[in-house]
Amino acid sequence: MRKLYFLLPGTKGKFGGGGLWAELKTVQLAQKICDAAIVTYKQRESDHLFLADILDSVNPQDHLFVISWGFDVPKLITRLKNQAVIYHAHSADYGFKIPANIPIVAVSRNTMGYWGAQAANSLIYYLPNHLGTEFYDYGQPRDIDVLVQKRKSSRYLLTNLLPVLQARCKVKIVDSYVEDLAALFNRSKVYLYDSAEYWRVSDVTEGFGLPPLEAMACGCQVFASLNHALADYLDPGFNCHKIGCYSPQYDLEQILKVLDSSAKFNHPPSFWSQYQEENLVIRFQVILAEINDFFDRQAELNPLIRGLDFWLIQRLKMQRVLQKIQKKLS
Repeated sequence: MRKLYFLLPGTKGKFGGGGLWAELKTVQLAQKICDAAIVTYKQRESDHLFLADILDSVNPQDHLFVISWGFDVPKLITRLKNQAVIYHAHSADYGFKIPANIPIVAVSRNTMGYWGAQAANSLIYYLPNHLGTEFYDYGQPRDIDVLVQKRKSSRYLLTNLLPVLQARCKVKIVDSYVEDLAALFNRSKVYLYDSAEYWRVSDVTEGFGLPPLEAMACGCQVFASLNHALADYLDPGFNCHKIGCYSPQYDLEQILKVLDSSAKFNHPPSFWSQYQEENLVIRFQVILAEINDFFDRQAELNPLIRGLDFWLIQRLKMQRVLQKIQKKLS
């Protein structure tokens, strides 16, 4: 099995965030299967390789580059044109295309469906993000009624709903890095996550949405939007509640109702198993075995399937119109 080089712009400072932490966890999963290392390409770091230093010496028969950093993907594809490459897809809707010789591993079914339509001739796989073992219900008293992380929250949530909630219960708004997020979730009864507006303005999608899943694992009652990959696992009425429903009054009443009740959703073990390390390693091993076999055979695979380019799509649309006209005339 080829060695994996996970390409990241950097692992410190301005590159920190949810996407980076999720990718670093994927590197750890890969290291349980094969030789895998981090390679940075923007920021030199003493504990990692740097792409410019190794690129000319990398043999595609022995190595696979894993690219993932959204806006950098097109340039990286060009730079790695003679290498074996995997695209680890988090968010979608960046607007670039992925050539069919690059397999795609999607972190959500939403993203997998996007690339299933946009890259119909590519190898595509599903590997959800890892839910860390630190996220579980401590079974302790909770001193925060409602928890909100300001980043990605909608204007409605911050300016309409929260002021009303603050007059009725204890609300904590977080606007900075949290060292122990699991502990904070375990102090909170309700967690509000409304990211639809943020991603709509950003013109890309919610790639996975780990915070609501982590909050659920810690025993929080979650009120969330259902945009993009959140719909992979959120199921209103069965494991969460929908936020932003018709009227602030309705949202307020539903949140207060949950706070006044001791009832909780019952999450079966099978729900969590798909995000646990041991099952993800098994899934990842199958994916990597197929991808390695694909690259072993790629040179001999011919002819290639013609992709749906612009002119082919227009021709097929015209043919469909003509067929409808002919059917009506006959």
